[in-house]
Amino acid sequence: MQENKTISNSTSFVLANKVKDYFQLIKFTLSFMVVFSTVVSFLIAPYHLIYTRSTLLSVLLLFVAGMLITGSANSINQVLEKHTDAIMKRTAKRPVASGRMSETEAYVFAFITGVIGVGMMWYFFNLQSALVGLFSLFLYGFIYTPLKKINSVAVLVGAIPGALPCLIGWVAATDEFSIGGWILFGIQFIWQFPHFWAIAWLAHQDYTKAGFKLLPADKGPTRFTAVQSIMYSVMMVPVGILPYAFEISGFISLWIVLFCNLWMVYVSVMLYIKMDAYSARKVMFSSYFYLMIVFLSLYADKIRI
Repeated sequence: MQENKTISNSTSFVLANKVKDYFQLIKFTLSFMVVFSTVVSFLIAPYHLIYTRSTLLSVLLLFVAGMLITGSANSINQVLEKHTDAIMKRTAKRPVASGRMSETEAYVFAFITGVIGVGMMWYFFNLQSALVGLFSLFLYGFIYTPLKKINSVAVLVGAIPGALPCLIGWVAATDEFSIGGWILFGIQFIWQFPHFWAIAWLAHQDYTKAGFKLLPADKGPTRFTAVQSIMYSVMMVPVGILPYAFEISGFISLWIVLFCNLWMVYVSVMLYIKMDAYSARKVMFSSYFYLMIVFLSLYADKIRI
């Protein structure tokens, strides 16, 4: 009896660890953030023109499909970066890098989740959103990932699949590549530069050790990097006005988005002045809150219109 209980506990422990490994493989927190923008973009879009099923069911299906596609891309990323992940302290305990999961298992998982996710987008929504999802998966997994070791242009390339979730959500709702989807794409596309450079600033030593070239300056964190962050933060201001200009959202969200954009400019300027890790960390955390506040305010204001 005691032996059976021990076996049961051991099996439960192994199963729990395996589930934990898969959560790490798909980078659950990152995937959730990506799918968040997909779902909110879907809700902002005039989906009611073509949808008959309940909004809640549509959101649930979109969330699952988005997590599968994003998880597939992140799994491919971890297999291709197995050796560099093992070098960096922050990523050394990832399942493939640590040896807890084989490359074959990760690739099989990536294939299955990718096929199911893209298939769900096609079956439950439309072919256009499925194709954009497939393109985003391919671009992130097979172009952006290896490019990180070649040139800092990888940040620009990576910003495309990083912003495509907004377009996927919009197209899933409207069945067309209309201006609203491209505006939301533009907001998230430009946002990624100060966001990612702040992360690269803080993780510069690890990234350099792994051979990644992600900062705009070869010499590492410099004033040039800070200037680039300011430039893209300033670009976010006029782009943030577009949802109001094209009647995607209302007046209240216009001011909320404007405040968030000006705050990003402010923290980027402070990074240029102080040139320290604290300021870079402030840019990084501000960017996390920025995305959540901006998209939720656009959706909340859309409900009022």
